[in-house]
Amino acid sequence: MMLSPAHRFRDIERKPEYLRPEKCVPPPRPGPAGTMWFIRDGCGIACAVVTWFLVLYAEFVVLFVMLVPSGDYAYSVVNGIVFNLLAFLALASHCRAMLTDPGAVPKGNATKEFIESLQLKPGQVVYKCPKCCSIKPDRAHHCSVCKRCIRKMDHHCPWVNNCVGENNQKYFVLFTMYIALISLHALIMVGFHFLHCFEEDWTKCSSFSPPATVILLILLCFEALLFLIFTSVMFGTQVHSICTDETGIEQLKKEERRWAKKTKWMNMKAVFGHPFSLGWASPFATPDHGKADPYQYVV
Repeated sequence: MMLSPAHRFRDIERKPEYLRPEKCVPPPRPGPAGTMWFIRDGCGIACAVVTWFLVLYAEFVVLFVMLVPSGDYAYSVVNGIVFNLLAFLALASHCRAMLTDPGAVPKGNATKEFIESLQLKPGQVVYKCPKCCSIKPDRAHHCSVCKRCIRKMDHHCPWVNNCVGENNQKYFVLFTMYIALISLHALIMVGFHFLHCFEEDWTKCSSFSPPATVILLILLCFEALLFLIFTSVMFGTQVHSICTDETGIEQLKKEERRWAKKTKWMNMKAVFGHPFSLGWASPFATPDHGKADPYQYVV
């Protein structure tokens, strides 16, 4: 079988003189059980704070500018419950996406003992990351922000201050979906509120002054429209990526497909969990990804 230049280069990676396990310090001891995953990145933390601020701003305008002053009690209650539920699920999904280990490979595991434990056979290849000194599983990529290799890394998202990978892709998809839904809901309510204010007296349709009401509604409209477009596109690309079982990085690099092809439904269940249930839409339901295969490091 003819090997491509990339495969010929990777084939030397299994040789001891290239892997150089003696250059890798032993991996750090694992932290206590239940240790929270959090990336200390200034830009990511700022983006995450901005995300929460924008959602809370929308919450403020929806409740205190549009719903509370409304004379229609049923309209206010129904829309208030729906909007608050979607906003709660969006922020919960954001927290899970941000605080869940996306699938980080143990740092510094390219030691002599670990390489020998793989029991490599002639022709088998392993990948070593020179940046974090780890033996990379198949389909793992190094993130310069997280400073780790991430299994099935799709991309690093500053808005959730984390990589989107094997373990947290479900929560990121739910985050984009719920943000898109509350943005659409807010736009619809802003439209109805403007019509109501044009038909009635502006001083009666809000507890704020007419100029303040207009400014608050326009800012919310702009925010909702912007995030509706952005998160809808992200949601669509993520669902397409899941269905085709090809991450964003793999699509960008046009990497050769070396993994078994599965149906779209099986790919969805692999991310959201088995079997299909309401848990797919819940950020509190953790999907079972199974135990790591020790042979995933070998090609």
